[in-house]
Amino acid sequence: MTLRINDEAPNFTAQTTEGEIDFHEWIGESWCVLFSHPKDFTPVCTTELGTVAGLKGEFDRRDCKVVGISVDGVSDHEAWSKDIEASQGNAVNYPLIGDPTLAIVKQYDMLPADSGDTSQGRTPMDNATARSVFIIGPDKRIKATLTYPMSTGRNFAEILRVVDSVQLTAKEQVATPANWEQGDDVIILPAVSDEAARAKYPQGWQQPLPYIRVIPQP
Repeated sequence: MTLRINDEAPNFTAQTTEGEIDFHEWIGESWCVLFSHPKDFTPVCTTELGTVAGLKGEFDRRDCKVVGISVDGVSDHEAWSKDIEASQGNAVNYPLIGDPTLAIVKQYDMLPADSGDTSQGRTPMDNATARSVFIIGPDKRIKATLTYPMSTGRNFAEILRVVDSVQLTAKEQVATPANWEQGDDVIILPAVSDEAARAKYPQGWQQPLPYIRVIPQP
């Protein structure tokens, strides 16, 4: 199963460090960032989980729930959480999904179907492709994905920037240009006619090229 942007995020029921969840019900009417890890007690992932805990308020401010998943059981997650707090200075304040049968990472196309049905005996390298981020909308559809190698820690400031962009573009008929940050100018979507754009943006726009119409962020 290959997942693409605008596909429905696969639903599942799983045990987490905060109890059992039905994923779609847990998301509710919020946005969601689901980020995956190949194994508990791995160094780069330890720094990532601590970083996200420190940024939890930023995700909350965007009405964006955060959930981690690692290819191990919940009891391992609970022990790992103690290491994360001790080394990173932030207690894990969001749920970590247990996936000891590998079922969820397979649903999300992060491991091949023939990877077996247990995390026991598997090394981080066996699960190296379980390093993806999925940004999911309130409609339970995938809005963006990012995948990193195990040796490269994820940039969560960038992930927050992407959340800002997909939330804005879901609300307004605009796109965000390269290196856009909250408050920067945006681009009117090509699908919006000039007539419709004039009605929505009577102040007009800058047009450096015939197919680029730039306006202040709505």
